[in-house]
Amino acid sequence: MARTLPIKDDALEKATQLLCEGHLVAFPTETVYGLGANALDDTAVAKIFAAKKRPRFNPLIVHLSKVEDVRAFVIMNARAERIAAALWPGPLSLVLPRTPDCRLSHLVSAGLDTAAMRVPSSTPARQLLRTAGVPIAAPSANKSGMLSPTEAKHVSDAFGDDVALILDAGPCTVGLESTVLDLSTEVPTLLRAGGIVVETLESVLEESIAVAGDDDTKPKSPGMLSRHYAPKTPLRINAPHAVGGEALLGFGAPVSDEWANLSPAGDLVEAAANLFRMLHELDAQNHTGIAVCPIPEEGLGRAINDRLRRAAKGEK
Repeated sequence: MARTLPIKDDALEKATQLLCEGHLVAFPTETVYGLGANALDDTAVAKIFAAKKRPRFNPLIVHLSKVEDVRAFVIMNARAERIAAALWPGPLSLVLPRTPDCRLSHLVSAGLDTAAMRVPSSTPARQLLRTAGVPIAAPSANKSGMLSPTEAKHVSDAFGDDVALILDAGPCTVGLESTVLDLSTEVPTLLRAGGIVVETLESVLEESIAVAGDDDTKPKSPGMLSRHYAPKTPLRINAPHAVGGEALLGFGAPVSDEWANLSPAGDLVEAAANLFRMLHELDAQNHTGIAVCPIPEEGLGRAINDRLRRAAKGEK
C-alpha cells in the first residue's frame, strides 16, 4: 500500500522530493483528494492517466498557490481577473487560453489550446503547492469514472502502490469537486457544477452564464463525461424508498428504511460534504443497489444531483 503521512513539514518535504522526481503524490484539497504530478513534466503527467485509467482526451486541472502564478501559464482576461479577485482561493477552476510560451505539459490540456486552473483554499493543499514550487496537475484521486475520494483511505484503497505518497489531512470539507467555468470564449460557460454555485458566479460577473451539456469525445474540462463518479453498486436516484435489498441514502427527515442520511436537517452543504463518503461506505456493504432520496435542485443541490445523475447513468 502507498505510504500515508499526516501533513507536517517532513511530509511536505518528502512530497516535494517525490513530485520533482516525477512520482505521483495524493493530497487533500477542500473539495476532494487529488492525484498530483508536476504539471511541467510530461512523463509525470502521463502517470496520472495510466494510474487512473483515464482517457487521454479528458483534461486535467492544474493547481497553484496564488493568482500571480496562474498568469504565467494562461491569459487572464478581464472576466477572469474579476472572478479570481472575488472567489480565489476557493473551489473554482477557470478554463482559459494557454499563453504562447506556456510551459505546462500539453497532456494537461488534452490537445486543447486552453488549460483549467485552480487556486485551492485548503491550507494543506496550499502548503504543498508553496513547498513544491511547481504547478501540480491533480484530478480526483480515484480510478476514472468511480467514486471521488474525500478521505485518505479512499485513495489508498483505489491505488495501492501506484501512488508514491498520500498526504492525510482528514475529510475534505466541501466534498464535491470544484466548479469549472470556461472563460476562454465570448460567452462564460459552466462546464461542471461544484462547490461554488452558478448564482454566485453570475453575481460576480453581473451577467448570465451558459451551461454546457455532456461531452464524451472532447471535453474542455473534467466532469463532463456522461457517466462518472459511480459506485460499483447500481445506483437509483430520486427514490423515496428502497426496494429489493437496496440501501437507502436519505436526505432531510429520516425515514424508516434508510441506511444513512446525507443531512437529517436538509442542509445541502452538509449533504455535499457527506455524499462521496457515504456512497463509499454503502458501496462496501454488498447491497443489491443504492437508492438515493430526492435532493432539491437548488444551490449546492444542483452539483449533488449532477454527480448522482452521472453515477446512475445507464442503470435501470
